[in-house]
Amino acid sequence: MTVKAKKHLGQHFLTDETIAKNIADALTENGYDNVLEIGPGMGVLTKYLLQKKPKVTVMELDRESVSYLEDTFRLEHLKLDTSKDHFTILEGDFLKKNIQDIFNKKQVAIIGNFPYNISTQIVFKAIENREFVPEFAGMFQKEVAMRIAEKEGSKIYGILSVLTQAFYDVEYLFTVPPTVFNPPPKVDSGVIRLIRKENYTLPVDEKLFFRVVKTAFNQRRKMLRSSLKSFQLSDALKEEVIFTKRPEQLSVNDFIELTKKLA
Repeated sequence: MTVKAKKHLGQHFLTDETIAKNIADALTENGYDNVLEIGPGMGVLTKYLLQKKPKVTVMELDRESVSYLEDTFRLEHLKLDTSKDHFTILEGDFLKKNIQDIFNKKQVAIIGNFPYNISTQIVFKAIENREFVPEFAGMFQKEVAMRIAEKEGSKIYGILSVLTQAFYDVEYLFTVPPTVFNPPPKVDSGVIRLIRKENYTLPVDEKLFFRVVKTAFNQRRKMLRSSLKSFQLSDALKEEVIFTKRPEQLSVNDFIELTKKLA
């Protein structure tokens, strides 16, 4: 049995074993006993995860892939530990599931070759659950991976960069060409790793911080005193140096300071 990639699910199956192993090896295995793989497809990455110590749970929306993993995959990999104690297959949509409930509020690393169309939503859900997600690694469209990892001063630095880097240290690991997928996507892919910061809470109101970052970048070409005018800035604040800058010039710490001023 094989699984046909479905366009509506954004499926592009990785065919290169070395790259699959390198993605699995992006995990440090520090600070958790569970790994959740999102969108395993036919298990090209899964089999390398199963060779590691943490228990592996895979979550797949595609019924055909679930059937493959339950039967054919297990028969093809008899030497791997696919017992219930080490390997669990869940059918469903990650964006609609409660990570805390699935893993009993235990620490879990997230990994996957993520569907491009929902990859940023997956990142934001990991950020929401950061108390339980010490590590996150996987493959994105290269442009998105670079944006997550980018530092201030760049045109691609934006909301995704700031909100991710506020809580995680991000490392861009390597680029993957379209030729190693079936069917091949039209763009390069990029693999990144996120490791949760030791202090992953902010010294400001987090809802306000998110609002400030999003509002600032919604008009990224304007100075902050213009883009943030909905916060009813005082004349004194408008004259402060930070408000004469554009959002892409501010580091994560600058945005924290900015939020303190607006609070």
